[in-house]
Amino acid sequence: MTATPGSPIHLGVVHVTEYRYPEPAWDSFNEVRLSPTDDHAQSLLSFELELSPEATVRSHLDYYGNRAHQFHIAEAHRRLAIEARSSVVTYPRPAPVEVAADSLAELKPRFFEFLAPTRRVPLEEDWGAAMRAPALAPDGDLVEYLARLTRHLHDFFTYRPNVTEIDTPMAEFVRARAGVCQDYTHVMLALCRRIGIPARYVSGYLETGAGLTLGSDASHAWIEAYLPGSGWVGFDPTNGTLVEQTYVKVGHGRDYDDVPPVKGLRRGGGTESLRVAVRVVRVEAPGTAAASTA
Repeated sequence: MTATPGSPIHLGVVHVTEYRYPEPAWDSFNEVRLSPTDDHAQSLLSFELELSPEATVRSHLDYYGNRAHQFHIAEAHRRLAIEARSSVVTYPRPAPVEVAADSLAELKPRFFEFLAPTRRVPLEEDWGAAMRAPALAPDGDLVEYLARLTRHLHDFFTYRPNVTEIDTPMAEFVRARAGVCQDYTHVMLALCRRIGIPARYVSGYLETGAGLTLGSDASHAWIEAYLPGSGWVGFDPTNGTLVEQTYVKVGHGRDYDDVPPVKGLRRGGGTESLRVAVRVVRVEAPGTAAASTA
């Protein structure tokens, strides 16, 4: 199924997270960020959250405007399954306009939280030298620079699951030069912030089986950089490309800690095993079949 140039794309998302415990677990408090955003680039048509064991779900918008759902399972259980199903329409994104590097000077007071270091994105080291990153010329174009940096990181590192973990320090990833999309995203955030480009961490999905699909079998991550004249623009260093219609955004923050898909606390259970499966596929637009047969 292909879309004509400039037309919306309808995507169905299924995200399954399953924990299994060798011993009974109870008093499980959980918070998930699995609901896609509804903004200028995409429309959320539907979202369903199915839990096993069943639980009452509450939700709120967090500090960054992301939808978070919370639930508590008091009774003993050996398995926790969280299935999120979404229907989303994504729209064409206009190409960002050229903008000079000297425009960055005005942005610091407004976007300080997306320029400051975090636990996962430390800024004290010369990361540009460590990653042999291209330099930004004082009179350079930010769009061209970010596109070049995105491609460089894609080529410099190797996408390899199970080499890093959620808490692997960024410096260790840089030394190993192998990891997953969260690692790529954190290093690009560091490079952008060190030279004054406001940049935020984005959590979401990438269409399964569509061309460049590194990271499409689980939650994906990329950055959004603020560019005067264009606003927040997405760049995916894992795949070395600008973010387009095949991406579904769930939320954004300073780093992974602001938008983890699932986090929680529990009593008991022992050392759990975890299974995550994500599928993002194009679906027929509502009413398409009926219209074609009329």
